[in-house]
Amino acid sequence: MLILNTESLRKYGLNRIFEFAQKAGYDGIEVDVDKGNFDTQNAEYIKELSTKYKLPVVALHTPTDGTQKSVKHVVEMAAYLKCPVVAITPPKLLDFKFTNWLKKEAPKLRKKKKIQIALMNASGKTLLGFLPASALNNVSDLKKFGMVCLDCSSTVSKKWDLMKTYEHLKNLIVHVHLSNVRRRKEYSLPNEGILPLESLLRKLKTGKFKGALSLRVKPSELSAGDDKKVIEKLKKVKEFVDEFYK
Repeated sequence: MLILNTESLRKYGLNRIFEFAQKAGYDGIEVDVDKGNFDTQNAEYIKELSTKYKLPVVALHTPTDGTQKSVKHVVEMAAYLKCPVVAITPPKLLDFKFTNWLKKEAPKLRKKKKIQIALMNASGKTLLGFLPASALNNVSDLKKFGMVCLDCSSTVSKKWDLMKTYEHLKNLIVHVHLSNVRRRKEYSLPNEGILPLESLLRKLKTGKFKGALSLRVKPSELSAGDDKKVIEKLKKVKEFVDEFYK
């Protein structure tokens, strides 16, 4: 299943993003919940769009600078939308309260709401040049969390090997943020770059991956602003994914 992450076209309204996904033949939507975009926080409106365009909301992604409150809100949205996956960006390194809350409460929320709450591997950004900027952002912590959203571009900034990372986490991966790295630019189109995405897609296929592949790239990669090119590029990505995964 190939879906479109709304972050990939964030300069458009949600209605247009659903429209683009439908025209390009995508199977669903991942809404990147943004504190600065009220439409992405409105479950009722999102449900209207889902019904209008006949595209299920397959995943929700919590705000980048998340809090206990924002995670609870997104989980409630997911329950209302009957959305199976919530992807969480790891907390900041020094946000001990939020980190401990996630460790303790995420398993409870999964069980109570029957939603796959997955932790995304974040970028390799550092503090003071050597401290990791994010907590819970190594293979060991991801394993302990129990469910993983594999973000392809982030493996590069952390200097992780994508295929080795997949092998370490494959039994826990429930969702994939699909992108590539081209000319050192992360979140490039999957069909253009240095990552071995062909191999990853084949591995996911043979491993009978049951989650979704969510296209999460920079809007400029899709030529945002030129509607015709947006649809053309979305279709090319779909052709690429179908070649190795369908």
